[in-house]
Amino acid sequence: MAGPYDFYFTRLTYESGDWDVDLRMPSNVLNSLVEYTTLRVDTAERIVALSDPKMLEAPFCYFAGHKLVQFTPAERRNFERYVKGGGFVFVDDCNHDIDGLFAKSFEAEMARIFGPKALKKIPNNHPVYSSFFHFDGPPNTGVELNGWGDDLVHDYLKAIEINGRVRVLYSNKDYGCEWDYDFRNKRFLVIDNTRFAVNIIQYALGA
Repeated sequence: MAGPYDFYFTRLTYESGDWDVDLRMPSNVLNSLVEYTTLRVDTAERIVALSDPKMLEAPFCYFAGHKLVQFTPAERRNFERYVKGGGFVFVDDCNHDIDGLFAKSFEAEMARIFGPKALKKIPNNHPVYSSFFHFDGPPNTGVELNGWGDDLVHDYLKAIEINGRVRVLYSNKDYGCEWDYDFRNKRFLVIDNTRFAVNIIQYALGA
């Protein structure tokens, strides 16, 4: 990536839903990248409309919400162009369910753009789980373990792969909520729960 930074965090806005969720999460994740890696990290979150061509330049995009996902033609065009062009989108369903409005509408959009079979479960030995720290599949979240949402612990993530690489990583686990706290409070955790975010980003940058 050209410029003084190896990485900057881009949150995508979109017209149909509520994109402005888990507002402390990006700074927490960025702090972890500074703490654990040698990446040159821009510590300011960038907020860019999915319909804006500027998003096509981002090394990593975050897309989340609770409500309807219904792309405009410009949003749909940019999402497809970005993903097929080698970009990486981490998509987080803040409802931590598999049959809510966000899940159903987002998956319908992916089927419309990439085909009905493009979004698939990835195995728990996928390289994203060992790209920096080692995990035996997706880490559980507190909201799952507390029985919120659909009372299920999702033991998988889904993805859309292009030419053998994940380009859309899709979670129903609500990681954004799990990581939504002031990064200075991380010292109170026995194990830093943002470590998986480091894996996701390192995988995204390794393409």
